[in-house]
Amino acid sequence: MTKKRLSLRMSEKRLNKLRAYAAKRDKTITSLLEDWIDLLPQEEIDKNPSVKN
Repeated sequence: MTKKRLSLRMSEKRLNKLRAYAAKRDKTITSLLEDWIDLLPQEEIDKNPSVKN
């Protein structure tokens, strides 16, 4: 699987909150986001034809 890069903008306050959450759980922000994305129901992805698997 080819890795892709995602860039997003958020407030410094939110970024700090996310960093603290990740550090407390000894995880990277990337792994947290991947875990959260994996929790999304598959049918939601299948309904959107613009999403490529």
